[in-house]
Amino acid sequence: MGESGQGTNKFIVGIVLAVLTFWLFAQSMTNIIPVMQKDLGVSLGTLNISTSLTALFSGLFIVVAGGISDRSGRKKLTYVGLLLSIVGSLMLIASSSATVLITARAIQGISAACIMPATLSLIRSNFDGKGRQRALSFWSFGSWGGGGLTAIVGGAVATYMGWRWIFIISIAITLLSMFLIKDIKEKKIENIRKEKFDFPGFIIFTIAILIVNIIVTQGQDFGWDSMLTITLIAGAIATTIIFFIVERKKENQFIDFSIFKIGAYTGSVVSNFFQNGIFATVVVTNTYGQMARGFTSFQTGLLTLGNVFAILVMIRVGEKMLQKMGAKKPMLMGIVIATIGMSMTAMTFLPNLAYIIVAFTGFLTAGVGIGMYATPSIDTAIANIPHDKVGIASGIYKMASSLGYGFGLSITTAVFGVLLASNIHLAASIGVLVNIVFAVMALIFIAKFVHRNEGLEGESYTKTKEASKSLAASQN
Repeated sequence: MGESGQGTNKFIVGIVLAVLTFWLFAQSMTNIIPVMQKDLGVSLGTLNISTSLTALFSGLFIVVAGGISDRSGRKKLTYVGLLLSIVGSLMLIASSSATVLITARAIQGISAACIMPATLSLIRSNFDGKGRQRALSFWSFGSWGGGGLTAIVGGAVATYMGWRWIFIISIAITLLSMFLIKDIKEKKIENIRKEKFDFPGFIIFTIAILIVNIIVTQGQDFGWDSMLTITLIAGAIATTIIFFIVERKKENQFIDFSIFKIGAYTGSVVSNFFQNGIFATVVVTNTYGQMARGFTSFQTGLLTLGNVFAILVMIRVGEKMLQKMGAKKPMLMGIVIATIGMSMTAMTFLPNLAYIIVAFTGFLTAGVGIGMYATPSIDTAIANIPHDKVGIASGIYKMASSLGYGFGLSITTAVFGVLLASNIHLAASIGVLVNIVFAVMALIFIAKFVHRNEGLEGESYTKTKEASKSLAASQN
């Protein structure tokens, strides 16, 4: 399907609604824990575990789900994900025990793992050129916009309608999504090799990611210099090495490392990892605002509101920049602007009113940069991948987002925690400025691997396409 044609907008809306089932509705639980605890009578620890499970299971299964979508069909896996979303939501609505609650959240995580790479693959296989870039912009609206508004929307629904209505509405949105994409074409991959699933690779990879998730989410509580944390870090390194040793000689690798031979893809994925690390510094600013400035959680949330709206506006601007000047310039500019914006929140020496103005402006500026970066980055990642590998490539790209945010969160909060005892204002300032290191790494990978005319139908773009086709041909 090309850039135009009857039903195109309908498909885009359906895909965006599918993405919102996770980013807007499943993620709303992060802001309704007190209400759920009072209503269900379960422990706070159980609710915290169930809240984090969705992101954990999504991260664990997103790459394998991407690979399955390549083999079994992208539309089919999107429907599987949407059906799992309905099951998880129904279980949450009817939940009365910790077991049901935790199981439901795990199912929602697997649902997200299916939907994210499969919908990106559907865009790649059903849209071309500017049409694809436009569809990716709206996909980004769903993920970035949904994630940015989840606390506000979830809180409002829980306050005025009851928390169960969040998941009732989610089911309605899911059914609407399924209806809107029912006619989208499922393009079969004729030349994909039928191979046994790489269970050993998947198991080793799952263990490695699980350990990394424990480190980034619990490292601060364990203590970064504790024997437990050091042992976990050693375990993560050892498991990763074992994974590479076991996988490198296999023909049916769980993660197809050959796609990283495409430089534009490598530049996009790695810069996406570090860009999410930049954004993670928002947690330090929010924590500092509440601890040192006496802000409420609602007030710190309002400080970041401009970030969400700037992202939503700039996503389409980034798309237009991509079409006029290629991907490299908006990606580089986006990282620089996002870094400047986040760094503005490090001005902790300012008095309250001045700090509020500067921090709000900083988050707004960061949103401009993130929005500018989003569509060029995603388009660069999936446009250069052979059709039979788009699913797994999309899964790796989204996994890089989650791991980058977790990595940035662990590093910045660790720096903040170490310096906290001496001076909270200095601790917050340095913790935030760590984002500059992430930015430098992102800029290096963009400069080295992303072509100047990536995203344009020009010579450089054509050469990259030919390289992509050659890679696919060499493996068949």
